[in-house]
Amino acid sequence: IRASEFFLYSKKDRDAVYKCLERGYEFPEVTSWIRASKEDFKLVKEIGMKETGILVSCSDYHIFLKLKMTRRQAMDHYLSVVRDCLEEGISVRCHLEDITRADIYGYVVPFCHELMRLSEEYKIPIKVRACDTMGYGVNFPGAVIPRSVQGIIYALNKHAGVPHEMLEWHGHNDFYKAVTNSTTAWLYGCSGINTSLFGIGERTGNTPLEAMVFEYAQLKGHLNGMDTTVITELAEYYEKEIGYQIPPRTPFVGKNFNVTRAGVHADGLLKNEEIYNIFDTEKFLNRPVLCAVSNTSGLAGIAHWINTYYRLPEEMHVDKHCELVEEVKKWVDEEYLGGRVTVLTDNELVTVIDKNCKKLGYTLERGCFKKNE
Repeated sequence: IRASEFFLYSKKDRDAVYKCLERGYEFPEVTSWIRASKEDFKLVKEIGMKETGILVSCSDYHIFLKLKMTRRQAMDHYLSVVRDCLEEGISVRCHLEDITRADIYGYVVPFCHELMRLSEEYKIPIKVRACDTMGYGVNFPGAVIPRSVQGIIYALNKHAGVPHEMLEWHGHNDFYKAVTNSTTAWLYGCSGINTSLFGIGERTGNTPLEAMVFEYAQLKGHLNGMDTTVITELAEYYEKEIGYQIPPRTPFVGKNFNVTRAGVHADGLLKNEEIYNIFDTEKFLNRPVLCAVSNTSGLAGIAHWINTYYRLPEEMHVDKHCELVEEVKKWVDEEYLGGRVTVLTDNELVTVIDKNCKKLGYTLERGCFKKNE
């Protein structure tokens, strides 16, 4: 994570900036976000930010309908604010809002040419962020600009002269393409990807940070020292401390992301976890693969649930032929014959298992399963 980004408008926003700056970390860099406004720029100066992002909306929708300007007026206005920042030695990051509806060669490329001239004049690098504000970007072969992600990155680099290391992609998930488009931007020469934890963001959200961590691993073949188990800790913090409810089927962090319900899948997991688990989720996320028990789980699903819930070592694993498993299965079947439609809870299963362990003469606890003498 190279940088973080903060608003500066409220005291709460500014306090958050000060708290982060007090930590003294090299990374993530603490940067700000402002509109292309002289008043907003005053806040950047007051706080002493070293880098700020500036909103430079680039589609005609925004220029004509929101800002009520012509293209020339908008460009001159943006460049004047950028120059003010550079005069103070502040690095600039220009956010090309709504680029997937913009005139790439009629406006965006000429504007970025001017940015690169200013960068050369002041000897201060200027970053350019391509913002797919409405999620219209696609990576289809043959797609044309402004919707082609690879076409946008190519134009900014080859025709506007923006160095690869100064390019960022900012995606939205309105058409389920935030991750795919972000990865495409990487592959076509964009160095930075904007993300948020768990994809939290406007409307359908932004590109999830955790998704790009695993995209990075797949592209590079390694994690470059990242400890991915922290992702699970972050999810738990958000739910327990902040009260944010992560949708249960969210990849990598939802409570059901590695939970199987089908009996045939559970049977495969019993034979070898790699058959039905996406990767070693216990190693990389501290989340062992689980089986939810329902009317479709079968004996194999119940056996796998017992093995994982009680963290039994392999030599103590129960299988679908174990009498304890068979007794629990009878109870499960009775529940659903009685009209139940919901998945069984952990507490319900523990209660039934304890009852049957006493009846059959077993001891079952975390890390231990044995027949009583």
